[in-house]
Amino acid sequence: MLVKLIVLGIYFAILFLIGIVASRKIKGLSDFYVGGKNLGYWAVAFSARATGESGWLLLGLTGMGAIAGISAYWVVIGELLGVGVSWFLMAKKFKKLSDGYGSITIPDYLESHFKSKTHHLRAIAAFALSVFVIIYVSAQIDVTGKAFESLLGINYYTGAIAGFLIVLAYIFTGGFVAVVWSDLFQGLLMFFGLLALPIVAFWSIDNQAEIISGLRAIDPDLLAPFGGGEDWLMKTFTLLGFAMIGLGFLGSPQIYVRFLSIKNIEEIDKGKWVAILFTLITDAAAVSIGILGRYMFTEAGQDPQAILGIAGEDVLIHLIEDLLPLGIIAIYIAIILSAIMSTIDSLLVMASSAVVRDFYQQIFHPELKENKMANISRWVTLFMALFALAIAICVALISPERTVFWFVIFGWSGIAATFCPVIILSLFWSGLTEKGAIASMITGFLCVPFFKFIIQPLEGVGEYFEKLDVLAPSFLLSMIAAWIFSRIFQKSIPTANSSGND
Repeated sequence: MLVKLIVLGIYFAILFLIGIVASRKIKGLSDFYVGGKNLGYWAVAFSARATGESGWLLLGLTGMGAIAGISAYWVVIGELLGVGVSWFLMAKKFKKLSDGYGSITIPDYLESHFKSKTHHLRAIAAFALSVFVIIYVSAQIDVTGKAFESLLGINYYTGAIAGFLIVLAYIFTGGFVAVVWSDLFQGLLMFFGLLALPIVAFWSIDNQAEIISGLRAIDPDLLAPFGGGEDWLMKTFTLLGFAMIGLGFLGSPQIYVRFLSIKNIEEIDKGKWVAILFTLITDAAAVSIGILGRYMFTEAGQDPQAILGIAGEDVLIHLIEDLLPLGIIAIYIAIILSAIMSTIDSLLVMASSAVVRDFYQQIFHPELKENKMANISRWVTLFMALFALAIAICVALISPERTVFWFVIFGWSGIAATFCPVIILSLFWSGLTEKGAIASMITGFLCVPFFKFIIQPLEGVGEYFEKLDVLAPSFLLSMIAAWIFSRIFQKSIPTANSSGND
């Protein structure tokens, strides 16, 4: 226990040091929210990927590999497609437009793009961000508590509060610069930790040639590339649910604010390869960890969740404790916390920007100067963080059987369904109007809870939509709403603003 605490102490000390150094670069609101738009591709690429993955990568996706088997690699395919399209086809267009508008937040970009005469679009965007970001942060705080409890034997609530305070400390001092620098550090930990563990696990097995036959003996469905069972419609919905997680990379604000912060377009050309490589290796490694853990720790006829935890989410912990020496286990604890905290910090800064700049300053107090807003932003960040902590604790009390997958994906899907269709269409379709954008955002925002709490509990069809999950249908309906309302209120924005030619 002492060794674990010493290693974690060093890890947390590095984060605090990053916050202190980054604080010296904070001169105004642009520095606090987008690092003065002067960040390099390594930092931005690792930060975007670390933020996009979260604790779900290390606990949720490894657990999915343990329960679903090789069909979980469809998540890897979906995320690779999402990250690839985002970095190769969308990022430069978005960067050119947002720089031309002088945007430092996503609502800034949207309002400028449509030359809005009112603040309706900005207000809706800021409200949606505030709601789903707080839910998403709550999910990450919940994962933090679970990690402290599983790995250190610390009470769940103590662990959740401790992780929350650590993240808040370096955000409060260093803002977005601290977030990106810490994400780079934490992303490197995640990358090498995930890369190493399946290799160690594979070579720890006495007879690697028996892995395939062993998995088949445990459960033949583990080797089914399209999932198990005889219901082909159910399998189709399940695989689509896995692959469509990648839709969230096509415009989610917590990722696209990184493109606002990067210093120039040339850095995007370099960063895209870093992002693709990071996604391929970390996601494939996470699924492989789950599959190897299932082979090593379960037998035919056993309930895997009884051994590997709800949804298999303890499989990573079982592997590191079984295979690694104490000092390395402590490093892996830091890696798990890195995955979680790299998302919490980014989301809190973004939620603060929605409230302070997009509500308070731009709508109600436009006369206020940006260099006076950084301190207000810090206190708003604190308040929103406390609110998210309260939600996490309430969910833990109300739903002790919750999974990392459900809680995290719900917040991720809400943000993605609200913003991704609008960002995509704003870059590639000159016919999108402001009213179409508003309709799209409202539709995406409302459809996520609708499919989760209304459609999924229905008998007959609900089980299929439970496998598909909420993002894909919400995303589709959001796109349709954008098209319908843009056609009804047809007033195309100027072509020069929407072409985004490279």
